[in-house]
Amino acid sequence: MSALDIRKARVGDLEAIIRLHEEDELGTNGDVWLPETKPAYEAAFAAIARSPENRLFVALDGDEVVGTFQLTFIPNLTGRGTTRVKVESVKVKASRRSGGIGAKMMAFAEQQARLGGAGTMELTSNKTRRDAHRFYERLGYSRSHEGFKKKL
Repeated sequence: MSALDIRKARVGDLEAIIRLHEEDELGTNGDVWLPETKPAYEAAFAAIARSPENRLFVALDGDEVVGTFQLTFIPNLTGRGTTRVKVESVKVKASRRSGGIGAKMMAFAEQQARLGGAGTMELTSNKTRRDAHRFYERLGYSRSHEGFKKKL
């Protein structure tokens, strides 16, 4: 692996980002890059880019997008007004997992959170992702809450 570069995602990265999500059968949510789905992804990317609370990143090995994640900064009244950052959509290219990319992305995410004034980082992970849970615990994350979702 050459030096990993992590930067804010650009429109030209969008297909590669969605392709990372396509690889993940468990977390795909039906994501697939097709001419008919492209407008929805472009609209979502534009909304993220406009939002000062949201930041979408890619990890590159040379010119290849090998990872992605999104940070959402959430002002909070509790915790004496501590801003928290939610990390979402963490993906590393399947053929590149277990090579340190995820750890580098999470260290970068923590740095960005601190620079943005956050005092806490949080994430959720599907209960069946035991390897991911071990990974996050190795990075110092603890299981603190039970999560719930409801499709609207």
